[in-house]
Amino acid sequence: MTGLTLVSPPHSTSSLQSFSRNDTVFQCQSHRISFSHLTGNKVARKRWIVVWSKLSGYEEAMRIRKLREAQSRVKIKKRAPLRPGSISPPLPVPDYIPRPSYVGTTQSPVLSDMCQVHDSEGISGMRAVCQLVARALELAGTLVRPSVTTKEIDKAVHSMIIEAGAYPSQLGFCGFPKSISTSVNECVCHGIPDSRQLQNGDIITVDIAVFLNGYHGTASKTFICGQVNELVQRLVQVTEGCLERGISACKDGALYRRIGKRISEYAERYDFSLFERFVGHGIGSILHSEPLILHHRNDKPGRMVEGQTFTIGPTLTMGSSECVTWDDGWTIVTSDGSRAVKFEHTVLITKTGVEVLTKL
Repeated sequence: MTGLTLVSPPHSTSSLQSFSRNDTVFQCQSHRISFSHLTGNKVARKRWIVVWSKLSGYEEAMRIRKLREAQSRVKIKKRAPLRPGSISPPLPVPDYIPRPSYVGTTQSPVLSDMCQVHDSEGISGMRAVCQLVARALELAGTLVRPSVTTKEIDKAVHSMIIEAGAYPSQLGFCGFPKSISTSVNECVCHGIPDSRQLQNGDIITVDIAVFLNGYHGTASKTFICGQVNELVQRLVQVTEGCLERGISACKDGALYRRIGKRISEYAERYDFSLFERFVGHGIGSILHSEPLILHHRNDKPGRMVEGQTFTIGPTLTMGSSECVTWDDGWTIVTSDGSRAVKFEHTVLITKTGVEVLTKL
């Protein structure tokens, strides 16, 4: 918003009928205007209306809604639903690279109730692994283009990770067969890299987790392949904005639920649906632990503490937030075929605020 203005309308319109008996102050972000000359219950027998010079959030939401309505009236060539390709065997990892304890078993690890708070050594370890995650995600983004298969992206990232002496955390987790997950279009999460070629107009969420020197780090990002329409571009931008706002709620002593409140407020401005079932989590020497970070409004108790690490990863869609799971037991897609977008970071709570560990 850029300002607040009082104008006197020439005709009968909605008016500002009264003020308090004391001086009245209106505030809009950094703009503060005091009307000390307006006293009593009415404004000197004159009608006034408040005019915002820019209602960016509201206007943008209305523009997106009109775009949707226009698209529903125009016959558009339907995008083919996502179909699985062939899945190749898991890529090898040299024996000298340490594995997480869950590798080799198909049983799901029990969620640890330990809040992972680190000393200086642990923070250094988390920074190292998270920077490797960030570089791997950057590499994956350079490979996103039409005709490239998700299997090729998986192979390139896998090679980068093991060359760094690290282990791809997703490989072998509860039997997951690949080193990263690649979720295309309506795939919400856990997409298995396969032989399907990316096409112009696709979007793909690449989720990378790495285990290095006893610590896990993870991040994900949605990339655009070729050209997409304005509504899809906006969905991507808003989802990333939700992540940024969730991160901005973090600091030592802050309530966890502030994250969900900030994210929900921003998503609702643009009329996008938020997936409530997918949450962030504590991360460190253990891949998944408390606290669970809810990305929607909630009453979850608990406060952040200095030295703590966890993930924040809101997922949005322009349609229904209902999901179905494929027969592979991993791939989760939207029930109505609407596209889904996710952005995720691993963060560290500091004395003065928050450090985004998976940001280059």
